[in-house]
Amino acid sequence: MKATEMYIHLEGLKIFAHHGVLPQETIVGAEFIIDLKLKTDFSQAALHDDLSGTLNYAEIFGSVKEEMSRSSQLLEHVCMRIARRLFDDFSALTEVNIRLYKQNPPMGADCDKVGVEAVYRRE
Repeated sequence: MKATEMYIHLEGLKIFAHHGVLPQETIVGAEFIIDLKLKTDFSQAALHDDLSGTLNYAEIFGSVKEEMSRSSQLLEHVCMRIARRLFDDFSALTEVNIRLYKQNPPMGADCDKVGVEAVYRRE
Protein backbone atom coordinates (compact mmCIF):
# COMPACT_ATOMS: atom_id res chain seq x y z
CA MET A 1 0.00 0.00 0.00
CA LYS A 2 1.22 3.51 -0.81
CA ALA A 3 -0.30 6.86 0.08
CA THR A 4 -0.46 9.09 -2.98
CA GLU A 5 -0.98 12.41 -1.22
CA MET A 6 -0.43 13.37 2.41
CA TYR A 7 -1.63 16.49 4.19
CA ILE A 8 -1.38 17.92 7.66
CA HIS A 9 -4.29 20.13 8.73
CA LEU A 10 -4.30 22.85 11.34
CA GLU A 11 -7.78 24.34 11.43
CA GLY A 12 -9.29 27.13 13.43
CA LEU A 13 -6.04 28.61 14.74
CA LYS A 14 -7.08 31.77 16.60
CA ILE A 15 -4.56 34.57 16.85
CA PHE A 16 -5.07 38.16 17.97
CA ALA A 17 -3.21 40.54 15.64
CA HIS A 18 -3.17 44.08 14.23
CA HIS A 19 -3.83 43.83 10.48
CA GLY A 20 -5.97 46.23 8.49
CA VAL A 21 -6.17 49.26 6.25
CA LEU A 22 -7.98 51.51 8.73
CA PRO A 23 -5.82 53.10 11.46
CA GLN A 24 -8.13 51.81 14.20
CA GLU A 25 -7.56 48.22 13.02
CA THR A 26 -3.82 48.44 13.60
CA ILE A 27 -4.34 50.08 17.00
CA VAL A 28 -7.22 48.03 18.43
CA GLY A 29 -6.49 44.72 16.68
CA ALA A 30 -8.83 41.83 16.02
CA GLU A 31 -9.06 38.08 16.26
CA PHE A 32 -8.05 36.15 13.17
CA ILE A 33 -8.73 32.53 12.26
CA ILE A 34 -6.29 30.52 10.16
CA ASP A 35 -6.83 27.17 8.45
CA LEU A 36 -3.79 25.39 7.00
CA LYS A 37 -3.58 22.38 4.72
CA LEU A 38 0.07 21.41 4.34
CA LYS A 39 1.28 18.89 1.78
CA THR A 40 4.29 16.82 2.78
CA ASP A 41 5.47 13.24 2.66
CA PHE A 42 5.04 11.77 6.14
CA SER A 43 5.32 8.14 5.05
CA GLN A 44 8.40 7.58 7.26
CA ALA A 45 6.58 8.97 10.30
CA ALA A 46 3.62 6.70 9.58
CA LEU A 47 5.88 3.69 9.14
CA HIS A 48 8.18 4.25 12.13
CA ASP A 49 5.96 6.27 14.52
CA ASP A 50 8.68 8.93 14.69
CA LEU A 51 8.14 12.71 14.75
CA SER A 52 11.33 13.33 12.77
CA GLY A 53 9.56 11.99 9.67
CA THR A 54 6.82 14.62 9.65
CA LEU A 55 6.08 18.25 10.51
CA ASN A 56 5.76 19.33 14.14
CA TYR A 57 2.40 21.07 14.71
CA ALA A 58 3.74 23.22 17.54
CA GLU A 59 6.63 24.46 15.40
CA ILE A 60 4.24 25.26 12.55
CA PHE A 61 2.04 27.24 14.92
CA GLY A 62 5.09 29.09 16.25
CA SER A 63 6.07 30.19 12.74
CA VAL A 64 2.51 31.30 11.93
CA LYS A 65 2.14 33.17 15.23
CA GLU A 66 5.40 35.04 14.66
CA GLU A 67 4.33 36.15 11.16
CA MET A 68 0.92 37.19 12.46
CA SER A 69 2.62 39.47 15.00
CA ARG A 70 3.98 41.63 12.15
CA SER A 71 1.31 44.15 11.15
CA SER A 72 0.17 44.33 7.52
CA GLN A 73 -2.64 46.17 5.77
CA LEU A 74 -3.92 43.29 3.64
CA LEU A 75 -4.80 39.71 4.47
CA GLU A 76 -3.45 38.76 1.05
CA HIS A 77 -0.01 40.00 2.11
CA VAL A 78 -0.16 38.16 5.43
CA CYS A 79 -1.01 34.88 3.64
CA MET A 80 1.94 35.24 1.32
CA ARG A 81 4.28 35.99 4.24
CA ILE A 82 3.05 32.98 6.22
CA ALA A 83 3.48 30.64 3.24
CA ARG A 84 6.97 31.95 2.55
CA ARG A 85 7.92 31.51 6.20
CA LEU A 86 6.59 27.93 6.30
CA PHE A 87 8.55 27.00 3.17
CA ASP A 88 11.68 28.56 4.69
CA ASP A 89 11.24 26.79 8.03
CA PHE A 90 10.14 23.34 6.80
CA SER A 91 12.07 21.90 3.87
CA ALA A 92 9.79 18.83 3.60
CA LEU A 93 6.78 21.06 2.88
CA THR A 94 5.75 21.08 -0.79
CA GLU A 95 2.41 22.94 -0.75
CA VAL A 96 0.59 25.37 1.55
CA ASN A 97 -3.14 25.97 1.34
CA ILE A 98 -4.00 28.82 3.68
CA ARG A 99 -7.29 30.46 4.61
CA LEU A 100 -7.09 33.59 6.72
CA TYR A 101 -10.19 35.23 8.20
CA LYS A 102 -10.74 38.42 10.17
CA GLN A 103 -13.59 38.24 12.66
CA ASN A 104 -15.99 41.19 13.00
CA PRO A 105 -14.47 43.32 10.21
CA PRO A 106 -15.26 47.06 10.45
CA MET A 107 -17.26 47.35 7.23
CA GLY A 108 -20.72 48.38 8.38
CA ALA A 109 -22.28 44.98 7.76
CA ASP A 110 -23.47 42.17 9.98
CA CYS A 111 -20.73 39.68 9.18
CA ASP A 112 -19.01 36.95 11.20
CA LYS A 113 -15.77 37.02 9.25
CA VAL A 114 -14.16 37.91 5.94
CA GLY A 115 -11.11 36.26 4.49
CA VAL A 116 -8.88 35.09 1.72
CA GLU A 117 -7.58 31.73 0.55
CA ALA A 118 -4.43 30.94 -1.41
CA VAL A 119 -2.48 27.86 -2.47
CA TYR A 120 1.28 28.11 -2.74
CA ARG A 121 3.63 25.48 -4.16
CA ARG A 122 7.34 25.27 -3.58
CA GLU A 123 9.27 26.35 -6.66
